[in-house]
Amino acid sequence: MFGVGTKGKVLFQQQWQGSLSEYVTAVAWSPDGLLAASSAAGEVVLWQDGNLLNLLPAGLASIDCLAFSADGKFLAAGGQNGQVRVWEVLSNNLVEDRANLIVTLDNAAKWIDKLSWHPTCNQLAFSLGRYVQIWDANIQTVITTLPFANSSVLDLAWQPNGTNIAIAGDGGIKVWSTQDWDDDPYLIEMPSASIVTAWSGDSKYIASGNLDNTITVLEYGSSHPWVMRGFPGKISNLTWSQPLLNNTPLLAASSVEGIAVWKKAVKDEDGWNANILTVHDGRIKALEFHPRSLLLASAADDGWLVLWTTAKQVGQILEGARDGFACLAWDQEGKQLAAGGQDGELIIWSESKRGKGFG
Repeated sequence: MFGVGTKGKVLFQQQWQGSLSEYVTAVAWSPDGLLAASSAAGEVVLWQDGNLLNLLPAGLASIDCLAFSADGKFLAAGGQNGQVRVWEVLSNNLVEDRANLIVTLDNAAKWIDKLSWHPTCNQLAFSLGRYVQIWDANIQTVITTLPFANSSVLDLAWQPNGTNIAIAGDGGIKVWSTQDWDDDPYLIEMPSASIVTAWSGDSKYIASGNLDNTITVLEYGSSHPWVMRGFPGKISNLTWSQPLLNNTPLLAASSVEGIAVWKKAVKDEDGWNANILTVHDGRIKALEFHPRSLLLASAADDGWLVLWTTAKQVGQILEGARDGFACLAWDQEGKQLAAGGQDGELIIWSESKRGKGFG
């Protein structure tokens, strides 16, 4: 299926479709094009070139988050039973022999729903109630435990240059330096809870989606954040574009069925200006910029995965999830797009030669 395009232009075409036994909770690409997916039934699978390998079977506790390390050597997954599993990903091309489980970290009675690898080394951060633990894959040891204290950890994000890690929860964001874990965190205070946070790719800005239906954007190191208001509900997703032509990157946010794309004015005092994108008639579940352009992908309960050309207009609508989409992920080159459905669908699209230059 090619999906609906504007003016007959096809940006992406379906390459493969399979299914897991339940709601697909997460999808993630390795640097060399290996796809991992997880489900609410506890499955973890690997896909490569049309072949599917089961790492964990259905019937276990839900797996809610997964990620590849920056060098692609490790895959981590966490879920409802409190376990964090880490596989070593082998370099051969045979899917059947691609991964070996090397450790299971057991954190009984804690739901692991956030985890992320350091952008340049093999350190894994994962939420653990009111704490975040950092586990080093090279020595297979937890090297520090960071206390958020105010509440359960609601989100976490490494600064892309690897200098800091931000942890979000009630009262705002706490930022720890990776150079000195024992140093007190930098606090970005907010009147409500920060429920989702994201750094810009140039490490200059940090955005927070907040429980009071606002977005806060801070040029890191500054004491005066910008605050965006007027959203109809909580902010469910934040994603930054790559900075292009030395301009500030765009920030896209979803709230309920709508998307706002924010562009910074030339003068700081003029703030950020929003362009509102509306086409979905279901709650948006995932939102992610293409890694090398301003193409924006949004996936929603309505069963539409929309590709927005230059983050402004509908370029293509992809379908295939009967009961709606749940998650999506671009590969590192932006040539493949994977999405999971609420009924277990796993779909991969690849860039169409006819659709190149989509901006």
